[in-house]
Amino acid sequence: MAVLLLLLASALPLAAAYLCCVRRHTGSAGAVLRRREPGRAEAGARSGPRDAWAPRLCGSGLRLFVHVANTAFGQICLLPFLMRLNNFSLMRSLDIHEDPTFIPEVAAEDTEDKSEAKSTLDIVKQLTDARSDSASNGFSFKGIKDYLDCYRSGKLTPSQVAKNIIAMLEDCDKSTPPLRAIVQWDQEQIMLMAEASTARYRNKCTLSYLDGIPVCLKEEFKVVPYHHRVGTVFLGTEPETEDATVAKKLREAGAIIIGVSNMHELGTGTTGCNPNRYHRIPRNPYKPNHFTGGSSSGSAAAVAAGLCPVAIGTDGGGSVRIPASFCGVVGLKGTFGRISCHGSLPLSYSTVSVGPICTSVADAAIVYSILAEPDPLYPYGLKQPKATLSDMCAPDLKGLKLGVDWTFFKACDAEVLSICEKAVEHLQSLGASVVEVSLPEMEEVQVAHAICILSEMRDFLQPDFNKHFQEMNLETRATLAMASQFTALDYITANRQRTRSMTFLREIFTTVNCILTPAVASTAPRIYESDLLTGSSNLSFTIRSMRFMQLGNFTGVPGLVVPVGYSTAGLPIGFQVMAKWWDEAVLLRIGLKLEQFRNQTKKPSIYYDILA
Repeated sequence: MAVLLLLLASALPLAAAYLCCVRRHTGSAGAVLRRREPGRAEAGARSGPRDAWAPRLCGSGLRLFVHVANTAFGQICLLPFLMRLNNFSLMRSLDIHEDPTFIPEVAAEDTEDKSEAKSTLDIVKQLTDARSDSASNGFSFKGIKDYLDCYRSGKLTPSQVAKNIIAMLEDCDKSTPPLRAIVQWDQEQIMLMAEASTARYRNKCTLSYLDGIPVCLKEEFKVVPYHHRVGTVFLGTEPETEDATVAKKLREAGAIIIGVSNMHELGTGTTGCNPNRYHRIPRNPYKPNHFTGGSSSGSAAAVAAGLCPVAIGTDGGGSVRIPASFCGVVGLKGTFGRISCHGSLPLSYSTVSVGPICTSVADAAIVYSILAEPDPLYPYGLKQPKATLSDMCAPDLKGLKLGVDWTFFKACDAEVLSICEKAVEHLQSLGASVVEVSLPEMEEVQVAHAICILSEMRDFLQPDFNKHFQEMNLETRATLAMASQFTALDYITANRQRTRSMTFLREIFTTVNCILTPAVASTAPRIYESDLLTGSSNLSFTIRSMRFMQLGNFTGVPGLVVPVGYSTAGLPIGFQVMAKWWDEAVLLRIGLKLEQFRNQTKKPSIYYDILA
């Protein structure tokens, strides 16, 4: 036995020396790379996307994991093991020859202007004249039209509405648990904008359909005079002196900016869990012990709770559409570059789009029509086609072809699937035809999107990761530690995959007008007591919640999420429509019809009727 131990003791250093100093580490002659034929999807039987494996971590377990993940052992042994376990090393086994696409910017198609088509202004007027929810159907969210009716009739003024909002914001902060939707607001600023709007209504010189409409913006945007904290405790130490482009455009439209909304720290998660002292965890208005979704968590919560009918968020991995789905409201992610990101923190320059979260599809269309245009201060979308709402108010969906990849579509909870299948049947009943399509290489899309967004965030946040590591939430430290695993080779291969995926979508959109999926594979998860103190990390849920979102962010196509029902527990369920680049109009047209499917809107547990 002693001899065996002696041999083992002498062999271990030799083995270590061989592995460290002799054996080649940069590759292997025996490695097999799977070649991808340019422009041709991989053949073979397809199965639904698989769920990731990772334990849900919180409290002491999360602290220990974060510490280890950022050590040499974590970076060399633990995280590579977790990445292989969840197939994050997939790109390293592929041989892709397409040139990489680092920015998913697509040239607009040449289309002939229809002289007989209604102007966008005419369609917006039609939307505000129509009533989407009948009062006889019970509860309905108060939208832009409701505010305009009050102002035009003289029932209320923007100043009176602003006073109501201020009272409600004070109540939000004192309630148990606090809503934590709006994390920074200023009474004087709100009243200044409201009084100016009141004067315009009195003098009959309003600026737009958003004049006097309460809105909030995600804390990721610069908004005067608030701190640009981006969900952290260490950024935005001084009040902002310059507005982001979207904030500026909202002011020019006469909107009342009621404050900046909560968000997942640095946009690094999809729950909205942010336990730091400036933010705390926002509550889902439908069930306050459940998450809102993220990262535009406070924006969705503010709209669902009635504080404002319009909020602005950013979407790099579903960050507008996931919280909209979880909170039972409408979320629109425009085509990449459609709405300017200037003045938001450029966390991920190739995946993020700006979009509105609203009470209705009509409201989303109104906001979209005002915000969507080129911005000389933002390098993408400068050659975009004019934003239109053509055919949005068509009486039916005749002539539209709706693409569904049923294998992918069914990769969700049974309750979600049941309602979303019925929503597809509803669209068919309105004259649309459903065409079965195949979305190829979706596992590659999932991994490649994660590589792109995490690599870009890790690059941008390098100075803060060094300087403010201890001030970051534990989950953020864990996410950025994992992002440190990706190499330049991973990033380039991921962008080669982006070229392939965009090519496949171009082909699909020659046969269908849009692609249908559930919004999120599940409903909003529960908030646990430990989340309030240390936050939590749940990689499995994060990946699953982004399942239907990543294709839009990775390729830049627009997506619209519309609430279509509720689970047996009373949590909202959403449905997603994606269209080809720059064709937001067809999304909004289908979205209007989807709203008719849900014959009843349930009132959230937390709801403030500002117009009462």
